[in-house]
Amino acid sequence: MPSKPASKSDSSPATGTLFVVATPIGNLSDMTLRAIETLRSVDIIAAEDTRHTRKLLTHYDIHRRVVSYHGENMEARGRELIGRIGEGLNIALVTDAGTPGISDPGALLVGQAVERGFCVTVIPGPTALVTALVGSGLSTQPFAFLGFAPPRGPNRRKFFAAHGSLPMTLVLYESPKRLARTLQDILDAWGDRRIAVARELTKQYEETFRGTVKESRDYFSGEIRGELTLVVSGAAEGQTSPEKESDWREELRLLLAMPGVSLKEAVDRVASGCGLSRRMVYQEALGKMK
Repeated sequence: MPSKPASKSDSSPATGTLFVVATPIGNLSDMTLRAIETLRSVDIIAAEDTRHTRKLLTHYDIHRRVVSYHGENMEARGRELIGRIGEGLNIALVTDAGTPGISDPGALLVGQAVERGFCVTVIPGPTALVTALVGSGLSTQPFAFLGFAPPRGPNRRKFFAAHGSLPMTLVLYESPKRLARTLQDILDAWGDRRIAVARELTKQYEETFRGTVKESRDYFSGEIRGELTLVVSGAAEGQTSPEKESDWREELRLLLAMPGVSLKEAVDRVASGCGLSRRMVYQEALGKMK
């Protein structure tokens, strides 16, 4: 059989692929066959915590080079990994649990690979936010994933002020050490809404508490272990949080100060969330921007 003529792309140096591989969020049996096959075939596995990932690899008899990629080394290691892909190596990106790029530095590496024109292939699998959302009993569409709230200071206050008027289900991640404070902040800023708090998803002691924010605060008043996902009902039509009822102008000011939030978006959020005239909110916004 005659060989295929070489095209321009055929003669160009081959580049590798970045595989974004989802891994179990707790139960090792949730690993997909495709994920196992991918990890066995790549040249390098970039892991958030190499020790944690080696346990998974050992369980499935996977033997590949593992390097660390996390928040403290993502700049230097990211350049190295992108360079390796450019040389033709295939690299798998994994996180400690779930899908890389969700509340972890994996999104940066994916963005760098896309910017360079490299192939990025996602191997789907477990994600805590979807698991908790589906089991919450609350509306699953639309919803907004908010990640982790800032730990303290003005950014934390801006976070709760900016999202409280969204008329959709809200999903947050939280650590056990900050759960009590976060539940209190949700109660103060958004009111006593319906909430589902999912803990230790897919693990032996998995539990989901469903009730109001006040009830969940009381339920989790003792020592808490395990990572948590919070699913909170959205703002009802015309509903405002206790803080916004007294000062919607402060919410508008905070939104206008947030990077990436346009004037139109800020006005729409406040007007819809507080049941106000859009024209009135728009005029107020223009005054604050002078």
